[in-house]
Amino acid sequence: MASASLQFFAFILALFGVLGDIAATLLPNWKVNADVGSNIITAITQMQGLWMDCTWYSTGMFSCTLKYSVLSLPVYIQAARTTMVLSCILSAFGICITTVGMKCTKLGGDTDSKSHACFAGGVCFILAGIFGLVPTSWYTREIISNFLDQTIPESTKHEPGGAVYTGFISAGFLLIAGVIFCTSCFKKQQGAWIYPPKHHFPSTEQDSNAGYNLKDYV
Repeated sequence: MASASLQFFAFILALFGVLGDIAATLLPNWKVNADVGSNIITAITQMQGLWMDCTWYSTGMFSCTLKYSVLSLPVYIQAARTTMVLSCILSAFGICITTVGMKCTKLGGDTDSKSHACFAGGVCFILAGIFGLVPTSWYTREIISNFLDQTIPESTKHEPGGAVYTGFISAGFLLIAGVIFCTSCFKKQQGAWIYPPKHHFPSTEQDSNAGYNLKDYV
């Protein structure tokens, strides 16, 4: 019962991780313009994402421009696109697989099949968390290095946006959920290895007694 409740908790974490992963991939505010030096512009906020660049005006207008050219983008943005999409796909697969393998559901067949499905879903969540953590860390490193570089004009410096923080939190949720699913299945299999089923064999004494009885009749 406790294991089923723990799996359900991990499933909720994974669900939040998937939703946050998708939101971080699509949001345009991976980095926003930094208000530093004498170039403070309070009427305009510029944001850059993986797929589009947006500008928000204080009048309430909002305009975005899609990034059509892939080869013209920096390497870290191309890598972030690829890894974030892979993270979304793996986490979606993990949701589908763990739905079958959870103890609180009636899908997946016998106990062994559900345990294997649960373990496979946990591996998908762990891989999705890693694929989501790598681009956010790399992207944050590029933002901080450009911000601290004195040769770059202050008007072009940026700070990490809300999408980066969403990506970090979602990756953490997916990693925690994957570890819980894998360990819950591993504990069960380990218990079966430590305590194997006992086999009863006929005693040799009975066989020897049977032999003596036969000799008596001869």
